[in-house]
Amino acid sequence: MKSAIVGAGAVGAYLAALMTRAGEDVTLIARGRTLAAITQRGVRVESADGGFAARPVVVESYSAAGPVDVVFLAVKAHSLPAIAPNLAPLLGPETTVVSMQNGIPWWYFTGAERMQCLDPTGAIAAAIEPGRILGSIVYFSTEALEPGVIRHTAGNRLSLGEPTGERSERARQISAMLVHAGLRCPVTTHLRQEIWVKLLGNASFNPISALTGATIVEMVRHPEVSALVRGIMAEVESVATRLGMELPVSMEQRVAGAEKVGEHKTSMLQDLEAGRELELDALVGAVLEIGQRLAIPMPHTQTVYACTKLLVAHRAG
Repeated sequence: MKSAIVGAGAVGAYLAALMTRAGEDVTLIARGRTLAAITQRGVRVESADGGFAARPVVVESYSAAGPVDVVFLAVKAHSLPAIAPNLAPLLGPETTVVSMQNGIPWWYFTGAERMQCLDPTGAIAAAIEPGRILGSIVYFSTEALEPGVIRHTAGNRLSLGEPTGERSERARQISAMLVHAGLRCPVTTHLRQEIWVKLLGNASFNPISALTGATIVEMVRHPEVSALVRGIMAEVESVATRLGMELPVSMEQRVAGAEKVGEHKTSMLQDLEAGRELELDALVGAVLEIGQRLAIPMPHTQTVYACTKLLVAHRAG
């Protein structure tokens, strides 16, 4: 199976290194300093067990990589409207596109109901046909220390699932490839539920960490902040419930699980400190957009979202 990974950051470069080490046919698409660094030195993964190095094939041009059987979209949600129209050279008649974005994915609603904050002009929907999409949820924690140098801090799981909830043969084949690369890769028929379970933490811990600079365990153990986290989680759960989701994990279980992660910086805090654009709309804005459609009050979430937007504007000058 021939694959291309779009995006060579913490997730994409790590996945490329794993797949290359396992002998999979994979091409990593990168640009700028990252392209130069990986071309010269490959990808180095640092972890508690000592890590490893790999030299994936890396190119800048989409046409140099495609067409392929599988495209892994390992870029942040806010990058997709600009990137999606360039994907055509990667796409053959049967190409599967695996979305790897945090939060609510652009494909969650289609047509006139599409998420305006994620795909405002419809560019993503126009470039990626619904039948190509295979959803995923990333549960491993990685951080790009510098171009081509990735720190893996926790986890090795990546769930795959069809947006329709079916158990498909293509999902099984892609799962087998990723298992061969070293990941735990279950195929779930409840991907939409899993999205909301992960959102309980992402919509609360991520923006609060950007505002405070706190690690996950610091937020959980601070009484007032912990109460705010629970307030946001309750609002997110209300939206999920109205959409017909029965979440298999309670809010308290989600908080307890987060505490076990320890002194870990959220992805949003990492992006803020690195001067990168934040995944604010995918993790928070989209939930608020759905809440507004359903007329669900979300004062805790709205307040934290507004403050984080102001922080972003202030940082931008």
